[in-house]
Amino acid sequence: MPPRHCSRTSFRYLERMTGERIRKNLLLRAAGWALGGLLGLAAPDAGHPAAGVRWDAARRTLSGEVSGWPLSRVLAHLAAATRWRILVEPGLNRHVTARFHDVSMGEGLKRLLGSLNYAYVPGAPHRAKLLVFRSSMQAATSLVVAPPPGPAAPRRIPDELILRAPPGHEAEVEALAKRLGAKITGKLKDPPAYRLKFDSPEAAEAARQAIAETGLFRAEDNYEIPSPGHPDSLTSLAVPALGLRPKPAKKGEEVIVAVVDTPVQREGTTLTDFLLPTISVAGGADPPPPDTLTHGTGMAETILNEVAKTSAPGGSTPVRILPVDVYGAHESTSSFAVASGIQAAVNAGADVVNLSLGGDGGSPLVHEVIQAGRARDVVFLGAAGNEPVTTPTYPAAFPEVVAVTAITPEGDPAPYANRGDFVDVGAPGLSYVLFWGNPYYVVGTSAATANVSGIAAGLIVTQGLRGPELESALREGVLPTP
Repeated sequence: MPPRHCSRTSFRYLERMTGERIRKNLLLRAAGWALGGLLGLAAPDAGHPAAGVRWDAARRTLSGEVSGWPLSRVLAHLAAATRWRILVEPGLNRHVTARFHDVSMGEGLKRLLGSLNYAYVPGAPHRAKLLVFRSSMQAATSLVVAPPPGPAAPRRIPDELILRAPPGHEAEVEALAKRLGAKITGKLKDPPAYRLKFDSPEAAEAARQAIAETGLFRAEDNYEIPSPGHPDSLTSLAVPALGLRPKPAKKGEEVIVAVVDTPVQREGTTLTDFLLPTISVAGGADPPPPDTLTHGTGMAETILNEVAKTSAPGGSTPVRILPVDVYGAHESTSSFAVASGIQAAVNAGADVVNLSLGGDGGSPLVHEVIQAGRARDVVFLGAAGNEPVTTPTYPAAFPEVVAVTAITPEGDPAPYANRGDFVDVGAPGLSYVLFWGNPYYVVGTSAATANVSGIAAGLIVTQGLRGPELESALREGVLPTP
C-alpha cells in the first residue's frame, strides 16, 4: 500500500545532510512556519582568516573586512562574533564592502549597515539584541541564528560516580559506600543504581579502582549536562494564542508527552489545564523567577502548538504534558538525574518522552533506562545538538531514540545544527510561544525536537499509532496506510 501524508503536516525526504552521501529522512512542517525565516550562515573563508567581523567585548569595538558580502552573511558573522540576538526586516538585500579596525560599535555598525536603520537593545551577556530595519523597528522579525561556540569535551563530574549493583545485592551497597567514604545522594531501583558523592576527585578515582576489584559492582561516570538556556523575548512579533482546549479524558485514555527538562511553569501560560502534576528529581530547589520563561515551558508550549495543527481550530485534545524537572534552579544536571527522570516518566505512563537536552557523554545507565522504556512502547525524541559537527550527542545518539536536528524553511540542515550519521529526522529549529502575553522565541534542535514530539502526539490522537509503529512513521517521514 502506498504511504499517505498526515493531515496538515507534510513529510519529505532530503538526501544530503553535509557533504556526505547519507540518506536521512527530514520532517518539514508545511504550514505556519514562516513567522520569521532563518537567514543562511556562511563560515569565514578558510583561505582568508582575517575576513569577517570581529568584536572586542572588553573595549566594545568592531573590526571588519568584507568585500561584496550579502547582508545575510555579514549579519551572521556579526551574530557569531558578538553573540547578540539579531532580528532583521525580511527582504532586506544589499551587498557590503567595508574595511575598518577597532572602531566604536556605532561607527562599525554604520559601516556595515550603510543607510539601514538599527536599534541596539543592551542586555546581560549573550542576551543583547540588534534590530535591523528600513523605517520601522516593528518590521524586524526575521531571526539571524549564529552558530554556537565550538564543541566541548564530555564533562565528567570529577567527584562523583554512579555505582551499578546486580539485582539482589542492593543491601550491600550502603556498607560499600561507607567503606569507600562516599555519600549516597541518589538511588534508582530498576536497574539498581546509586549516585555516589566523594570528598574529592582523587577519592572518586581511588573508589573506582576499589569498586572494580570487588568483581561484583561496577562504576560509571556521572556526566554534567548543561542547562539548555532560556527562551528569548521579542518586542515586535505578534504570536497567536494556543487555539486548543483540553479534552476530558479518563485515566489511561490520555496521550502523555513527558518533557524531561527544566521546570515547566503554570502561571503566565496557557498550559495549566494541559499539565499533569510535576515530577521533580532535582531535589529541593526554589521555583524559577515568575518573570523568566524557562526552557521547559517553551518546549511544552511548542509541543502543544504542534498538536493544535492536527485539530480543528479551537478544538480539543486528550494530549497532556507531564513535566519532569531534572534541573530545578540549577544551571546543570547530571546523567544520573536524567536517567531518574526518564524512568519516572515511563513509570507515570508517558507515551512520548521529549529530551530537548544532551551532552557528549554517553551514559550506560541512561541508555539502559531508555531501552527499558522502549520495551514498554514508549517513543523517545532527542535533540541532536546545536553544534555544526557530526559527533554524537547523547541521549539522542542512542539507537532507541529518534534523533532530531534543525532545518531551515527550505529543508536544509540549519547551519548551527549537528548533522551526524546518528541523526534520524529534521524539523524547524524555531518556535514562538507566549508568556504573560508577551512573545518569546526558542532556537535550536531543542525546538525541533519539541516540534516532532508534538507531531508524534498528534499521530497518536489522529491515527492511533503507538510504540514501534509510531517510531517507524517518524523515522520514515511517512505514514502507513491502514
